[in-house]
Amino acid sequence: MAEKLIGAAIFGQSGGPTSVINASAYGVIRAALDAPEITNVYGMAHGIMGVLNETLYDMSREDDEELRLLLNTPSSALGSCRYKIKNEDDLKRIYEVLAKHDIRYFFYNGGNDSMDTCSKVSDYLETVGYQCRVMGVPKTIDNDLYGTDHCPGFGSAAKYIATSVAEVQKDAYVYDVGTVTIVEIMGRNAGWLTAASSLAALSDAAPDLIYLPELPFDLDKFLSEVEAVYKEKEKCLVAISEGAQYADGTFVSHAKVSATDGFGHAQLGGTAVTLAGIVGKKLGVKVRGIELSLLQRCAAHIASQTDIDEAYLAGKSAVEYAVNGGTGKMVAFTREEKNGKYHCGITYQPLSICANTEKKIPREWINAHGNNVTQEFIDYALPLISGENSRKLNNGLPRFAKLKKIVV
Repeated sequence: MAEKLIGAAIFGQSGGPTSVINASAYGVIRAALDAPEITNVYGMAHGIMGVLNETLYDMSREDDEELRLLLNTPSSALGSCRYKIKNEDDLKRIYEVLAKHDIRYFFYNGGNDSMDTCSKVSDYLETVGYQCRVMGVPKTIDNDLYGTDHCPGFGSAAKYIATSVAEVQKDAYVYDVGTVTIVEIMGRNAGWLTAASSLAALSDAAPDLIYLPELPFDLDKFLSEVEAVYKEKEKCLVAISEGAQYADGTFVSHAKVSATDGFGHAQLGGTAVTLAGIVGKKLGVKVRGIELSLLQRCAAHIASQTDIDEAYLAGKSAVEYAVNGGTGKMVAFTREEKNGKYHCGITYQPLSICANTEKKIPREWINAHGNNVTQEFIDYALPLISGENSRKLNNGLPRFAKLKKIVV
């Protein structure tokens, strides 16, 4: 049995938010508050920046009901950041703040770059001999974290995308005038979200063509395929990833050299509008470009209950594992079957293999023509979007958590 470690815990959120990231926060905070080994629970104001700036919230002073409402509150309730640890000075500062507050449990909730931060903190604290158990809690709508079957946040974003694409299809197909509609979906290098548009087929409203960043984008082939569908139906609905790239690595989007986020990644957008202009000019048809943008990651009103439950489970499991002696790991999901039904299992992966490694859609899950997905993807994604969430409403509108955020 692992040595009992007594001390405070700290939790932070990093990177782009999701509609269920606060369910993970609630899982960590609730389990930590209930753990006898943990003396207090702190929240980082804006991720690791809260530690560097020593701006910490006392989570023990929050109302229980407001904390529970985190289960259905989108975005990052404690604030997020896209800060990449620069040098040993950052790590030394983090160590100083943790030691000052006797923090012995460190939980960080995020995606690839956040797991890199978590890994660096874990390694440094071990190097200086400071006993602190460091755990990563997965989060990303992109579903591209290595080492886990899927990520909290993806199921709800996939459900929103499938629903929205189905609704767009119904709208786009209503007129007697021919139209081409191009829907741009988030995903820089991995096409999990764009592939989720295929689930609109369950509403008999699937896209005609789907293009993922896993394969090089061929403009001539694209135009030929759009034209073929249009000639047959006088309509064509396209779903394409914002990260679609030509064979030479340049983005289809005009925004390919615009700006970068705090982690150094290109901020994309404009793929649908760019292609709409090309299609309209080349084919001489009416074209509309639609960008779902931030709605994909904040649509808590349509969050999958499976996703909410699993996000909470990820946070809770991180605390239980750490209290029992675990450290230097990320909570990961396994896909299991119980009584013939989908079941989410828990395992733990080394932070070193999760950080900065992207998981992409297998080539065999993309059709031979490279313009749609196969049944294998649909079978994979379908259980993750299941379940209608029950959220608290106020005059028909969602009631979100109102945290006091009392600074330590």
